[in-house]
Amino acid sequence: DEHLIGIDKPAGPVVHPAAGNLDGTLVNALLHHCRGQLSGIGGVARPGIVHRIDKDTSGLLVVAKTDAAHEGLAKQFADHSIERAYLALVGGRPKALEGTLSTPLGRSAHDRKKMAVLHEKDQRGKHAVTHYKVLEMLTHSAMVECRLETGRTHQVRVHMASIGHSLLGDPVYGRNPAPLRALLERIGFRRQALHAAVLGFIHPVTGQNVRFSSLLPADMEALLVDLR
Repeated sequence: DEHLIGIDKPAGPVVHPAAGNLDGTLVNALLHHCRGQLSGIGGVARPGIVHRIDKDTSGLLVVAKTDAAHEGLAKQFADHSIERAYLALVGGRPKALEGTLSTPLGRSAHDRKKMAVLHEKDQRGKHAVTHYKVLEMLTHSAMVECRLETGRTHQVRVHMASIGHSLLGDPVYGRNPAPLRALLERIGFRRQALHAAVLGFIHPVTGQNVRFSSLLPADMEALLVDLR
């Protein structure tokens, strides 16, 4: 496509350059692949980047090659019309098989590197909405689908942790259930078990419906098999 690039990112690479991660980012690879032809709206550090996923989250991203595509996609993200579904392996077995989490998120007052659920009256909090549904109950855990209305930093990780079901392997927001620690250590699973599985939107130039889907990566699939 002359306007967009769809990417299925493995866990590990950072999306764009920032302090401490200047080389080896997804943007560096894209600039090489596209011979520099990415939207300039994101500036030098973030060309083409309309949204991002965490370094150790795997799954789908869309990158804009033209300014028209960037502006059109940014508008859809702003009005929350993008379809985004994540698959997560969470600790514990949720009592409610589905629900909506709508607590505001913002920087933690105790650790600037972390996000936190904030009080409704806290001016720093940003509106955040996550709809979750349990897809499968597992050993001391569950497979959950999370659909996002908003796209706040670490949104799924913080929202699920806030109801006592943090993502397995999450080094920041959760502790693995004691009965599963030996298993996770044995297979070397040390990232948040989160995969951006579905991404759908209206093509900003052609007006067509576009929908990407991505299968679970090998590390999460192996963990899922063990948890069954």
